[in-house]
Amino acid sequence: MNKLKKKRKLTGKIVSDKMDKTRVVEVSQLKKHPKYLKYYRISRRLKAHDPENKYHLGEKVVIEETRPISKEKHWRIIGLSN
Repeated sequence: MNKLKKKRKLTGKIVSDKMDKTRVVEVSQLKKHPKYLKYYRISRRLKAHDPENKYHLGEKVVIEETRPISKEKHWRIIGLSN
């Protein structure tokens, strides 16, 4: 039997909405250095699918992992974040 894999969900801010049906979402994460114990911020820019062009620049959204839609796009926007 196939077990369904739980999809990853991330929260980020839309930093670009210039493409049709695609938004660039910046996801930042706080990490701790193993030796020096200092916290530092890591940020990634992910392309997410927005089929209705519903979300715009500056909004905080929740994105979910999905099947590959294009070469770089394998996330989709599922809604606004609180």
